[in-house]
Amino acid sequence: MSVPSGLKYSNEHVWVKQEDDKFRVGITEHAQDELGDIVFVELPDVGDQLAATDTFGSVESVKTVSELYAPISLVVVEVNEELEDSPELVNESPYENGWLIVVEATNEEELDQLLTAERYQGFIDQE
Repeated sequence: MSVPSGLKYSNEHVWVKQEDDKFRVGITEHAQDELGDIVFVELPDVGDQLAATDTFGSVESVKTVSELYAPISLVVVEVNEELEDSPELVNESPYENGWLIVVEATNEEELDQLLTAERYQGFIDQE
């Protein structure tokens, strides 16, 4: 199971990648593996403002529907519109083509509360 270094992770299996002054967000390989074949992704609207741990959408698989939780307080600046027609990208490429949203952080200090790749690997090993 891939846990790329250089990303930050939440306990809700969401990854965050800093890209200059913005952050790309998706679900981890572990999360998509647990969910199974993803058939629908519901994402927020551009401009939505959320606090850390607020629900920002959901992922529906053949097994279940799982809520998505904001890893940090944020404003949505872009959504991955490809997922509307190709939700399977989350399964096929969770860290590249299957990203969910791009955001601006409204409280960057919250990034320090997220897990490093090593700590996230330890977290999923405990589950």
